[in-house]
Amino acid sequence: MEERIQLKHPAGKHAVTMAKEKYEVMSKAIITSLEKHGEVTHTEMKEAVVDYFKKKKIKFEGAIEWFMESVKLDLEANKIIERISGKPAQKYKWRLS
Repeated sequence: MEERIQLKHPAGKHAVTMAKEKYEVMSKAIITSLEKHGEVTHTEMKEAVVDYFKKKKIKFEGAIEWFMESVKLDLEANKIIERISGKPAQKYKWRLS
């Protein structure tokens, strides 16, 4: 049986549980994209994550955007990444950069 972890939501809302392996792969892809690109929009993050999977030849099972959003919110709640409000689009950055 696969190990599952409970994710957090930055606004304290109910968050999903996810297979630990999927969480680790997705969080690595998000953090790597932020390390490489600095501040990114949601769309740029999705493109960078997809590109990361292609370059690493990772076959991700499931809807990449849905898993990315859930993991992004958890990373934000745990203060690993930061949301930057702005117009026309919000951006995200790795807090340690």
